[in-house]
Amino acid sequence: MQMLLKGDYFNGRFSHPDGLKDLSGAQEKILKKCPGELTLTLWEAGVYYDHIESVIDSAQKGFDTWRKLSFEQRVAYLKKYQEVVRARKDDIALALALEVGKPLWEAKTEAAALDSKVSVTITDSLERIKQETIKDVMPKIDGHVVYKPLGPCFVIGPFNFPCHLANGQILSALLAGNSIIFKPSEKTIYSAQLMIECFHQAGFPEGVINFINGTGQTAGKITADKRIRGVFFTGSRGVGLRILENTYKDLGKLVALELGGKNSTIIHHDTNVSHALPELLRACFLTSGQRCTSTSMILVHRKIEQEFISQFKALTERIKVGHPTKSADPFMGPLIDEHAEKLYFDFCNFGKQEGAEEIVSPRKLDVGFEGHYVSPSIHYAKNPNLKGQFIQEEIFGPNCFFVPYDDIEEAIKIANCTEYGLAASVFTRDTEIYKLCLRDIDAGLLNLNRSTVGATARMPFGGVKNSGNHRPAAVSMIDHCVSTVASLETLDDNSSKISDIVGLKE
Repeated sequence: MQMLLKGDYFNGRFSHPDGLKDLSGAQEKILKKCPGELTLTLWEAGVYYDHIESVIDSAQKGFDTWRKLSFEQRVAYLKKYQEVVRARKDDIALALALEVGKPLWEAKTEAAALDSKVSVTITDSLERIKQETIKDVMPKIDGHVVYKPLGPCFVIGPFNFPCHLANGQILSALLAGNSIIFKPSEKTIYSAQLMIECFHQAGFPEGVINFINGTGQTAGKITADKRIRGVFFTGSRGVGLRILENTYKDLGKLVALELGGKNSTIIHHDTNVSHALPELLRACFLTSGQRCTSTSMILVHRKIEQEFISQFKALTERIKVGHPTKSADPFMGPLIDEHAEKLYFDFCNFGKQEGAEEIVSPRKLDVGFEGHYVSPSIHYAKNPNLKGQFIQEEIFGPNCFFVPYDDIEEAIKIANCTEYGLAASVFTRDTEIYKLCLRDIDAGLLNLNRSTVGATARMPFGGVKNSGNHRPAAVSMIDHCVSTVASLETLDDNSSKISDIVGLKE
């Protein structure tokens, strides 16, 4: 697959439509190798900071046009994009597999989600921002609630779902009447470019869709610009905090953050083990553990801990790790890069240093290709250090650790010990225990007898504490793409009289 980068996209065209061939004018360069085959160079990107002003100008012009269109007109453009992205899903899936390292079967799932997300946004999200009318809210007065677009919005995407997560934010922003600027992760530029090509092919008006390759410096400059009215970020807590530091003085700028997680699953003694095992395996190790909703901490009741851990260990050791496109249906591919690989082993060492026992040790794997391949790992912490780095920090790799508990209150207390609050799940046949967890666990997502991964786009998706800032994505993303205007409409224009005003001189 030839990955031809076309540069930044603004004013309705790419800056290098024939491909980036001469990078002599770039302020920085980014070299991307396939994480599953390091001898394969995928692309080299140029970073042009001098494009930032032009990109923002383009988005401002696009907004002035796009905001005046009706919902019906915007929906027509989105449906055209849906047709294009559906036709190109195989190209997008292959790009995702090679850039991210996720197995091709998983990459195809993400690519297909771009199509379905259009339908969900139109059918489920649109209703949330349609004008509301309250008849006779006051005597002879009707009330209207109107939702107006914010302005140019800046979407900063992650590497693990470079198309799917950004796609949801972009679609909501567009349907609400905003123009967008999209900066993908510098690790997954080509996958993101393919998505932008689909918007271009769908014929969106000039300036409505904008795209810029770049670094953290690029994001910082755009985020701070006064013309940017919405900032939507998916990624790490550290970067989220820097965005808040960069924007907190601009009260007119809405910032929606989707950050990391240290997610827990409770396995109660009445759990249907045969059902819980495959659910948990997916929760811990899909995408090589590089999901913000991956389960890290498994709280297992002491009555069944030995049986459950033994079966889970055996299942984990059956996981196939391989090349994302050249191996036969691997469960896991490689980690995204060398830095991620180093952090994975470092965090596992922290676990040993803090007293956790290795049940399955992390290993560097040889799968026949030079890449960032590692084995999944399992730890056990009988008396965990709840303030230790191993339990407190997000690993973003294929690791989980078991902690035994005696009663559900103890399990809930341990689940709440971290500074994160994204996702949790409980496996039990006792609905009262589920209700207790739903009430007391600090998480934006909590599932019963279902893993922490694989949320639905038809419900809100977001976390509390250090997992977000109370602006969930998915169906409710559109709520953060508008400002709310209240309007009173007087139906009787003869009802006010000067004689009714108290305090006027004769």
